[in-house]
Parts: sequence; structure tokens; C-alpha cells
Amino acid sequence: METDRFEALIDAILAIIITVIVLEIPLASLGTWDSLYELRYEFIIYAVSFIVCFNFWNYNNNIFSIVNKIDYKVIWTMGATLLVFSLLPYFTTFVGENFYAFFPQFMYGLCFIITAILSIIIGKFLKEADPGNIALQLALSNHYPLYGTIILVLIGMIIGYFIFPPAIMICCLASILGIWCIPKIQCYLT
Repeated sequence: METDRFEALIDAILAIIITVIVLEIPLASLGTWDSLYELRYEFIIYAVSFIVCFNFWNYNNNIFSIVNKIDYKVIWTMGATLLVFSLLPYFTTFVGENFYAFFPQFMYGLCFIITAILSIIIGKFLKEADPGNIALQLALSNHYPLYGTIILVLIGMIIGYFIFPPAIMICCLASILGIWCIPKIQCYLT
């Protein structure tokens, strides 16, 4: 199966998710800096969620630019991933309204971990669906950044449970930076 329509669907869903996230930011009650400052946590988690969405789009865009064909396993696993990922607006609002509470931060991090696990599975299915594609096989040869994401967010959950709940969101953001930096570091080391 060709990938063009599938990629367009992913792009459309991500655009809707980002739109819903920004629409969930409440309006400042008064036209003052103080009332805008009261919404600082909503804006912080929005910025993190936007970066998460952009990173997800960028990762998939880069992978699907070299994919020649997909099968039903890729489609259904990506569908499950997008289902989990579509909860991001809800958890963004949940965290924004309960910034220092553990449970909202935990649910935000859990969404992140499940998305990373499903991305690893999608990589496996993509390699199976297009076994002759050497570029794809090399691009998906290791999932260290995704494993790093899972480990880092789990560490954030432990810190968040015992000490500081926003550590989960901070670890989510740090893992994205890791996904961007680790491949570049690996290139310099080889």
C-alpha cells in the first residue's frame, strides 16, 4: 500500500490535536498582565505539548519519507498510537489546571511512554512491510532514543511521585531533546 494518503491522515490528525490544545487555554479573565500571568502553567504545558506534537510529526515525517509501502499492521498500530496521542489535549489541560499534582503529570507521562512503545512497534512493522528498503532498515536499526524516552519519563515519574510532580513533564521535554541530540552525537562518535 502507498503511504501518501496515510501520511496526509497523520498530518491532519496532528493539526487537529494542536488546534484543540491551543483552544483549551482559557482566556485571561481581565485585560491585564496579572490575569495573563495567572495562566502561566497553562502556557508552559501548552508549549511542552506543542513541542511533543511537532517532534512526533517530525519523527514520522522523516521515517515515512523513506517508506515505500505499508501494511495493515502499520496502519492499525499507527491508529492505536494516534488514539493515545489524541488524549494529549485532555492531559495538557489536566496538567495545566493541576500543575503540581502527581496524577495529572503521571497521566501526561504515561501518554508519552505508550506513544514511545507503540512507535517502537511501528518501526518493527515498517521494517517487515518493506524488507527490501535498505534506507528504512538502517533508519530503524536502533530505537535507543525511544528507549531513552521511556527510561527518562519513568525516572521523572519516580521523582514526581516522591519529590516534585512537574519532574515528569520536564523529563518528557528532556527526552525530546534527547531524540534530537542522540542521533547527532552518534554521528560524531562514528
